[in-house]
Amino acid sequence: MRGMGGMGGMGGLMAQAQKMQAKLQKVQEEIAKTEFSGEAANGAVKVVMNGKHECLRVQIDAGVIDPEDPEMLEDLVTLAVNNCVKTISQESEAKMRQAVPLPPGMKMPF
Repeated sequence: MRGMGGMGGMGGLMAQAQKMQAKLQKVQEEIAKTEFSGEAANGAVKVVMNGKHECLRVQIDAGVIDPEDPEMLEDLVTLAVNNCVKTISQESEAKMRQAVPLPPGMKMPF
């Protein structure tokens, strides 16, 4: 009979795990649709991406376009993209932790 109790507990754990997985999936879908932005040079270069890391828009202020120094503009775009990716990562992890609290020190598997 004791074995039966163990099975009930296991079924409960499985149901909890499925609930948690469904919650995480819903949050991941919300994150995928969210727009995030990153910028460089005090906003002279802005990049907007969604949570799937797809670039939606790039805005470049004409003042930072120097035909004599294209590398500077390339660097600013790179910096804006990297800032945006970092924001996506930080905000996604915060939303996931909010949806499914984990003990301190544990990392999300994504």
